[in-house]
Amino acid sequence: MSRAITAPHVGLRRSGLLIAGLAGAGLLISIYLTAVKLSGGTPVCGPFAGCDTVNSSIYSQFMGVPVAIFGAVGSAAVLIGALAWWRNGWRPGLLLAYVVGLASLPAVAYLTYLELFVIGAVCVWCVAYAATVVLAWLVSLRAMSRRAGAPGTPEAG
Repeated sequence: MSRAITAPHVGLRRSGLLIAGLAGAGLLISIYLTAVKLSGGTPVCGPFAGCDTVNSSIYSQFMGVPVAIFGAVGSAAVLIGALAWWRNGWRPGLLLAYVVGLASLPAVAYLTYLELFVIGAVCVWCVAYAATVVLAWLVSLRAMSRRAGAPGTPEAG
């Protein structure tokens, strides 16, 4: 006997699509910043200043690796988990998005601190990336806080 998908079920799973969109944006930003760093170029900052200062600082690399690469890996992991949650209701995918997001928060906070108080310049791309991480984590937190097996969740029978 097939069961119709209820509105709360669909709404909860839609959070996976939102997380995936945010992670996808973060992935594109981090790939762009990685390409700029590796090519020795200057990030396009539009009317804002500071991207080049941040990109050329000693803090733009960790052990010789551009920090944006770590962001790309994290965003890709969140994207994969969110898509698995959205497409199949696979709760471990949501857990992956949540845990990677949680682990990314201290790094994003530290890098933002460096921009504001050590480097003395703000990169709009870095701020946008940080926003994708924080927002995706908040959405995953809300989805995770839904009690497993509650009416309207994928685990409900």
